[in-house]
This record gives sequence, C-alpha cells and structure tokens, in this order.
Amino acid sequence: MADCEKALRELDTFLDGELSDATRTAIHDHLDGCPDCLSAFDFHAELKSVIAQKCQNDEMPPGLLSRLEQCLHIELAPGGDGSA
Repeated sequence: MADCEKALRELDTFLDGELSDATRTAIHDHLDGCPDCLSAFDFHAELKSVIAQKCQNDEMPPGLLSRLEQCLHIELAPGGDGSA
C-alpha cells in the first residue's frame, strides 16, 4: 500500500482491528516507511484512546441510538450493543 491516501482512509479500520491480514500488513509496512502517515496514525490512536477514556462512564444521549440506526440503515438487537 504505497499510496498515502489509501493508508489514511484505512486508519480507523486498522485501529479497530477490522482489516484482512494482507491489508493490515500493507498498512503496517506503509507506516514503517512514511513518517507523515505514522504521525497521522499516532494522532488517530491517541484521539481514539482519549475519547474512549473520557466517554466510558457517559450515558448515551436520548435518541442517539435511533439516529445512528437511521444513518446506518441497520437495526441493533435489544440492549443496544449490536450483538445478535
């Protein structure tokens, strides 16, 4: 994955561990050789960590789940955790 734009588009998916082994390896290799993308990766990883820490005890605002479902065109299982 030599293209920075492609690597940057996949950063969130990379951080979530939702990529195939081949794509994950390609992004990892790209990050090893591209300081600009590595800097963006570090920023995304830190931001994701800070948001998770700051929001871990917050309750979901009323209506947010239904708005997300409408945006994503999905229905979540009762309990709101997305498990079936």
